Amino acid sequence: EVQLQASGGGSVQDGGSLRLSCAASGLVIDDFAIAWFRQVPGKEREGVSVIRSIDSTAYYGDSVKGRFTISADKDKNTVYLEMNSLKPEDTAVYYCNTWPGTKPWAKGTLVTVSS
Repeated sequence: EVQLQASGGGSVQDGGSLRLSCAASGLVIDDFAIAWFRQVPGKEREGVSVIRSIDSTAYYGDSVKGRFTISADKDKNTVYLEMNSLKPEDTAVYYCNTWPGTKPWAKGTLVTVSS
């Protein structure tokens, strides 16, 4: 069974930080580009960041560049998203998946940033 389970969300103040984890099972992260997505009610799912762990190539959406850092731990088969300088507009449910999002979607983890 393939699963990419996001965790680590929470509620923080404007300017705060969180570290999200994406635990992958049923696949090896080195075999895929692994992506973070986010979604708020009434809006389409947005790609946030992507990593190709085999060579650490990373992509960031314009809205998070300079604030978020994606990384991977191959031994743990886990991808992380370090989120700094969080803004209220970052509030969303965060998901991870292979890029471009073809694996089953787990529930996601809620990030709430208050002013």
